[in-house]
Amino acid sequence: MQPFSNSGKFIALAEIFMRLTCFTSPLYPSILLNSLFLKGYPFCIYHQMPVIKAKKSFYCMKHFWLICSVFFVFSLFSSCVSKKKFVDATNLVNALQRDSARFEDDLALLRKNLAESKSQYESLKKELGELASAKSLKEQELEKARQLLSSTEQQLSSTQDQLSSTSLTVEQQQKRMEALQKLIDQQRSVVENLRKTINNALGQYKAEDLDVYVKNGKVYVSLQEKLLFKSGSAVVGKEGQEALGKIAQVLNVDPKIQIVVEGHTDSIPIRRTFEDNWALSSARAVAIVRILTKDYGVDPARVIAAGHSYFDPRDTNATPEGRALNRRTEIILSPNLDELYKLME
Repeated sequence: MQPFSNSGKFIALAEIFMRLTCFTSPLYPSILLNSLFLKGYPFCIYHQMPVIKAKKSFYCMKHFWLICSVFFVFSLFSSCVSKKKFVDATNLVNALQRDSARFEDDLALLRKNLAESKSQYESLKKELGELASAKSLKEQELEKARQLLSSTEQQLSSTQDQLSSTSLTVEQQQKRMEALQKLIDQQRSVVENLRKTINNALGQYKAEDLDVYVKNGKVYVSLQEKLLFKSGSAVVGKEGQEALGKIAQVLNVDPKIQIVVEGHTDSIPIRRTFEDNWALSSARAVAIVRILTKDYGVDPARVIAAGHSYFDPRDTNATPEGRALNRRTEIILSPNLDELYKLME
């Protein structure tokens, strides 16, 4: 038998020491020794231990375990480890195992917390994106609201300008209406004064022979046929000429009064001098115009003659009384309305 090398001695000593320290199972030293078969050294140990030859396949194991085992054996051998120290070591291992388990639990908890944190991060990131999108949308809506407000302000300013202009126009129109009403009142006063003047001038004549009234802002002097003409004639009698002279005196006082002379007949056809009632009514109007202009000096430019025949009656032609009222000559007097017309333009 070959003597042990240094490594063989160490292994043998480790086997003897492990048995002497009262390990309850022979597997413990065997397991420890198995970790030392890394260099392939053959060795044998007494006390009925067979010769163990390390297989070359163990050569690939790390040297770290061999070194650790050797130092552990030397430490146990040299210090004569007691059972108490072994128990302490066992407790230490158990404590380390518990710490390792606790660390594993803590690590699992940390991983769980990390996963939850990642989930919260993704959720917050998503919410942040939604908030950013909502903010962008709100900013767009705000910009639209600002544009609408600006447009509304412009419209309001334009409306205020128009209102100011309208107010000015309304004020101007109000002043114009007041002036117009004042002028109309003046014209009414002039017309009423003219009516009174004509009525006073013809006051000696009977009411059944003439009538003075106001119609449509004009003074109507209606002279019946019997005051001016004989039946079917266009020649003015003496009494009629005197009445026309009194009217001419009033007309010559105010040269601005416009004069229209209209002849009217009843519906009975004419059988003698004139072709028809058109001719008779027109001839009577012209006869009166000649007397006013030639005999009494009324300006011809102010006078118009017209004939209506029987187509503008004052009463019915079905009765003698109605026909008598229809046979008339009307002198229509219109005050000067130029100022009124100018104001209305």
